[in-house]
Amino acid sequence: MAEAHQAVAFQFTITPEGIDLQLSHQALRQVYLSGLRSWKKRVTRLKNNVITGVYPASPSSWLFVVIAILATMYTRSDPSMGLIAKIQEHLPVSDSLSVQCRTVVSAVLFSTLLWFSLIFTMRLCLKQLLSYHGWMFEQHGKVSNTTKIWAAMVRIFSGRQPLLYSYQGSLPNLPVPAVKDTVKRYLESARLLMSDAEYERMTTLAKEFESSLGNRLQWYLKLKAMWASNYVSDWWEEYVYLRGRGPLMVNSNYYGMDFLYVTPTPIQAARAGNTLHACLLYRRKLNREEIKPSRVPVLNVPLCAAQCERIFNTTRIPGEETDSLIHWQDSEYVAVFHRGRYFRLWLYHAGRMLSPREIEHQIQHILDDPSPPVPGEAKLAALTAGDRIPWAQARKEFFSSGVNKRSLDCIEKAAFFVALDDDEQGMMGDDPAGNLDRYAKSLLHGKCYDRWFDKSFTVVLYKNGKNGLNAEHSWADAPIMAHVWEYVMTTDCFQLGYTEEGHCKGDVASSLPPPTRLTWDIPAECQERIERSLAVAQTLADDVDFHVLPIQDFGKGAIKKCKISPDAFIQIALQLAYYRNRGSFTLTYEASMTRLFREGRTETVRSCTSESCTFVRALEGGESKEVCRHLFRTAAEKHQHLYRMAMTGGGIDRHLFCLYIVSKYLGEESPFLKEVLSETWRLSTSQTPLQQVELFDFVNHPDYTTCGGGFGPVADDGYGVSYIIIGENMINLHISCKHSCPQTVRKEKTETSELI
Repeated sequence: MAEAHQAVAFQFTITPEGIDLQLSHQALRQVYLSGLRSWKKRVTRLKNNVITGVYPASPSSWLFVVIAILATMYTRSDPSMGLIAKIQEHLPVSDSLSVQCRTVVSAVLFSTLLWFSLIFTMRLCLKQLLSYHGWMFEQHGKVSNTTKIWAAMVRIFSGRQPLLYSYQGSLPNLPVPAVKDTVKRYLESARLLMSDAEYERMTTLAKEFESSLGNRLQWYLKLKAMWASNYVSDWWEEYVYLRGRGPLMVNSNYYGMDFLYVTPTPIQAARAGNTLHACLLYRRKLNREEIKPSRVPVLNVPLCAAQCERIFNTTRIPGEETDSLIHWQDSEYVAVFHRGRYFRLWLYHAGRMLSPREIEHQIQHILDDPSPPVPGEAKLAALTAGDRIPWAQARKEFFSSGVNKRSLDCIEKAAFFVALDDDEQGMMGDDPAGNLDRYAKSLLHGKCYDRWFDKSFTVVLYKNGKNGLNAEHSWADAPIMAHVWEYVMTTDCFQLGYTEEGHCKGDVASSLPPPTRLTWDIPAECQERIERSLAVAQTLADDVDFHVLPIQDFGKGAIKKCKISPDAFIQIALQLAYYRNRGSFTLTYEASMTRLFREGRTETVRSCTSESCTFVRALEGGESKEVCRHLFRTAAEKHQHLYRMAMTGGGIDRHLFCLYIVSKYLGEESPFLKEVLSETWRLSTSQTPLQQVELFDFVNHPDYTTCGGGFGPVADDGYGVSYIIIGENMINLHISCKHSCPQTVRKEKTETSELI
């Protein structure tokens, strides 16, 4: 119980002689240092808010403006054209100040107003400049004079050394497309997937919608776009994610893998030490806004960073009708799961961050703890893996007070969740391909009770030193978490490193308190509900089939020699694979980002186009190479155009989705919108971009290759395909489907590979 005594700052006892007060100087010191760290964070946050608030100017520029105005007045000139004199007349303390003081105060006030006006003008100019997207539609390698002038102007108005959130106030709002344009693009995308009769019927519904209800719904949407930062994102988060009542596991959460060929250390606790410390380093850079704003390559156009705000200290709370996302400003610990027990692991001591060696020591303490779980504790997290309504009801009934509430609060308020697995995973052994598939399934769903699926992300550490993560989807999209994981992996190996024995570097403080077991009192009725949620989750997990396919010696280097977009190449290859697999085409979803706009998230690229279908039919029909090459290039150019349209606010599906939401608020029924929103995405795809290429060294360290991540299938009879392009000569694909579907089930080991 030593840790309990250390947690008490003072004790007192009442005796016949009076009150005996005993102070614990060590505990008081911990309280002081913890408070000092908290105040330092507040000061840093305030400073960054000031710097970001005046961007693209700098706080020091205010002094420059004041000095310039005073210097001009010293030469007996009036740069304010009489405004300084007007301000001087209306100063509330004019009688108590000398004439010279009143003049200086008035000049400073005028300079401040002028400074704010300049900031507003510069920000408005930058916002207008960033609203230009013509550069994206220019041919690769050929930059027009207009774009060159535009890029130079962006650099001038962008200022120097921006912080992470510096561009937020200058990003344009997502535009609302015209109903006519969206309907036209939709009908074009749907034509090849419908019979003549179906297409004629849908065209009639579309025209009726466009000429009547559509204009009314559009008016409300434009009104929202004028008022809100983004007319899509809040509804997308609420209705697509938070109101979903099915399991998060497989259906929503996604995963990220470790290095493909390398495991830096075989010691589980040591890998945990470096991994968790690297996460803390990233969070510190995030809190200080020292992370460079993400940009579009080549022209360095900034992207929205709003999603970064909820990476850490965030939890999804279940509700009977809708879930909610709760974010805390800070958390100094993580919640750890091991062999059915939950622990609180403090990551700060004496006002400082624990070193990797100290975290390793603490993790080893948990691994060596022989205590068994209490009844109901081992599979408690299955509640987060099952349906949302039973979890919301159980949380309200069994976890709203007492010891269960305190322990649940500890998990939900943690910086993130850590799972210590007893299994060994990775591409290893006599069946490396099969083990890689099992590794993917383990990260996606585990045992259905050893991941806390509600946390923003769970770091998974395996017995053989392999690691990975499972991330909740509602708070942000995969590129945000991928950015974190790239930093964590490279910092772990290239910055922190290990000793020759495989342990973390550094020393362990002797006064370090051990991790604390969380306590539970879970009644039999709650245990029954846990088992029911586990049964739902286990059925879902068992139905998932996964195949991870690393393609070596072929990548974007060879593709770009053909002057074809690598993403378009892969998307057309997927269309060909699906056609060979099913003998038909299907509605295809490719995620594109809209982070060129404030609070932008994603848009859909409908990558099954008439051009790609024409190429596939020609290739399968035995047309000549020249004809197929021409058709392939045409299909690739079409795909690139659709991707660019989606990125610049000209997509189809988010606009129709928002029109549908408005119709529901108004109580109006639209047969057109109802049919569009009920369409099934049997081929759901997404590229995970490698964002921080400078952190990797594929020349000197080719084995330190990230494997990317994946997600479950969206449709019961479809595929989920995630891919990442690594360097010049590698593409990794993560392909998921369901065993229960006869069309997607693998009869042989190699059959899934045919998809690509």
